[in-house]
Amino acid sequence: MAKKKENEVGRKYKWTKENIIFDGIVWILLLVVFVLIAYPFYYIVLASFNEGYDFMRGGVYFFPRKFTLFNYVDLLSQSKWIKAFQVSFFRTITGTLLTVIATCFLSYVLSREELVFGKIYKFLVIFAMYVSGGLIPYYITLRNLHLLNTIWVYIIPSMLNLFFIMVGINFFAAIPVSLIESAKLDGASEFRVLFSIVRPVSTPFIATLSLFSAVNQWNAWLDSAYYVNGEGLRTIAYRMLTEVNQTLGATSTGGSMVTTSTAMTTQASAMVASMLPIMCVYPFLQKYFVQGIMIGAVKE
Repeated sequence: MAKKKENEVGRKYKWTKENIIFDGIVWILLLVVFVLIAYPFYYIVLASFNEGYDFMRGGVYFFPRKFTLFNYVDLLSQSKWIKAFQVSFFRTITGTLLTVIATCFLSYVLSREELVFGKIYKFLVIFAMYVSGGLIPYYITLRNLHLLNTIWVYIIPSMLNLFFIMVGINFFAAIPVSLIESAKLDGASEFRVLFSIVRPVSTPFIATLSLFSAVNQWNAWLDSAYYVNGEGLRTIAYRMLTEVNQTLGATSTGGSMVTTSTAMTTQASAMVASMLPIMCVYPFLQKYFVQGIMIGAVKE
């Protein structure tokens, strides 16, 4: 039986001239796309391990010409980078946790058909997704809530992402009503149903939501530019943006070659360090990711 199945699988591909040419073209295109995507990242890693002044001379393409760890030592010796990493870690961990909790609670409630005025609430969510009050009213609201120049300006406004809420509503609405009704017949409360019945089957949604929220929090820089004045609350994304702009400005105005080269390689090490957290988390959530992004795509 196993041999028959193996033969059937082997017959699926025909080694014809047309198939070989087509597959060859596909592999070449995929290789080109891979190089275009992977090499810029590799080049940044290369710069982070190369001596700064030597890197500015050019010609470093595949391997470090003068290998050094000074760039990472220099990065860790600057308090502004350390503080930026601390702020980003705090906002990412805390913001992701609170976003997942708030989104799951609100999405589950809005997904229930028995909710009074449920359709009106859903309409308001959809309406708010496309109609914004603007930057100035938003700034005034944050000021009245005393969130400006605090760490919570990064976390509280981002707890309820309307797009995440709509995805959550579609996901929870797809859970069989009979499953929830059976739990209620056994005496389970709404909280017991949510935590004991709904949550275990919501792992793909929670994992995908956590990944999207963490990436958004880690890469955010606009709120750090608009709503925070103190340097101690700057995020790593905003810090890299300002440092790169300063280095480009120094280069265009004829700044010191040694200072500029050291700054560029230190920035490269900061970029590598800032990418590592998301790269370390993604493999653990990847198995849920494909299933999670298909939420609401298939109607049964």
